[in-house]
Amino acid sequence: MPENDLMQKIISLAKRRGFIFQSSEIYGGMANAWDYGPLGVELKNNIKRLWWDRFVHRRDDVVGIDAALIMNPKVWEASGHLKNFTDPLVDCKKCKNRFRADELEKKICPDCGGELTPARQFNLMFKTFVGPVEDSGATAYLRPETAQAMFVDFINVLQTSRKKLPFGIAQTGKAFRNEITPGNYIFRTREFEQMEIEYFINPKNWSKEFDKWLKEMQSWLSALGVKKDEIHLREIKGSELAHYSKRTVDIEYKFPFGQKELYGLAYRADFDLKNHAKASGQNFEYQDPETGEKFIPHVIEPTWGVDRSLLVTLLSAYTEEQAPTTKKGETETRIVLKIPKALAPIQVAVLPLSKKEELSKFARNIAETVRKEFITEYDETQSIGKRYRRQDEIGTPYCVTVDFESLEDGQVTVRDRDTMKQERIGISELVDYFEEKLD
Repeated sequence: MPENDLMQKIISLAKRRGFIFQSSEIYGGMANAWDYGPLGVELKNNIKRLWWDRFVHRRDDVVGIDAALIMNPKVWEASGHLKNFTDPLVDCKKCKNRFRADELEKKICPDCGGELTPARQFNLMFKTFVGPVEDSGATAYLRPETAQAMFVDFINVLQTSRKKLPFGIAQTGKAFRNEITPGNYIFRTREFEQMEIEYFINPKNWSKEFDKWLKEMQSWLSALGVKKDEIHLREIKGSELAHYSKRTVDIEYKFPFGQKELYGLAYRADFDLKNHAKASGQNFEYQDPETGEKFIPHVIEPTWGVDRSLLVTLLSAYTEEQAPTTKKGETETRIVLKIPKALAPIQVAVLPLSKKEELSKFARNIAETVRKEFITEYDETQSIGKRYRRQDEIGTPYCVTVDFESLEDGQVTVRDRDTMKQERIGISELVDYFEEKLD
């Protein structure tokens, strides 16, 4: 399938089935602002839950926080964001469009061929005001990353969690960047969500810890259903490095619109804690309980984008294949999202063959029982074939078909999304069956 076609098909399916909508659509929308619909928010939350379970709950060396979006402006002064968090901006003198200079292959406008202005630095932080008066003393900023709260809370977390180095602080949440050229659907937006860890270490061990986290990040991608051959590691060199980074590796993905950054892993050294110690007057030194050595911890920072994680999950899951129809020997194209079962927005669909009260009531009771343990949808409209196709398109791993025979033998037909194989299962065994399959 041509790559541009794939992207358009994903966008169409996401709108049609309730994953992602254009924000403020009834007013013409807003450029690169998107709302997650009923299925999109479930998939997004499942990704975040899986991440938190994997990197916080299942580890003894990581704890979490949930910090404020608006922090004391001195945080951003100390971190260097007010001075260095910029992109090079150019304007077209002819059509007046604006571009990031570092993303242009030629020094002419890509839209009209016009002459471009000299590049100037554009700060990406969203400015706001706290309180009723809009003056310089009330200036604040929406956070451009989740990282800084984990640095300024380092002493509190260290004292209350009683952790020893190496250990990490994790956080998920919204960040805001006034991007010059947002675009490519949910790939680059001005409002986005991050999953991030600041992992504090003895600087002697930074290389070993960096390699460990690089492997962890690559392993995580398999949980999203991403194939290894779609991933590329890019070592960031020289002037491309962020102002705080000693080493950065970008994990890139082969998107339909090109190979782009998906996640990033950075060795921030002691840049942040040292700067916050200097600006705040607080002591960020750590004393090794075994050796007595004192030092400011260094930091390894693995960063995941929630929205990009969701996008690659959809891209990797989208499948078109030939499936048999009700007519012998004939096939039709089946669209199916082969989302990893643990992430599926709907886990089980209960589908009665008829709307007749006797069968409908029986099927609803089954749905209520299953719903106590799994995200379940009940659907009795349209033909069973069309209902199967709808569930395939939204990635539901299992469909439970309830027929009139079920009233007699206490069994239902369970259909597997990926193989389309069907088997009869006792109603009393359904919860155990799905617990095994969806674990």
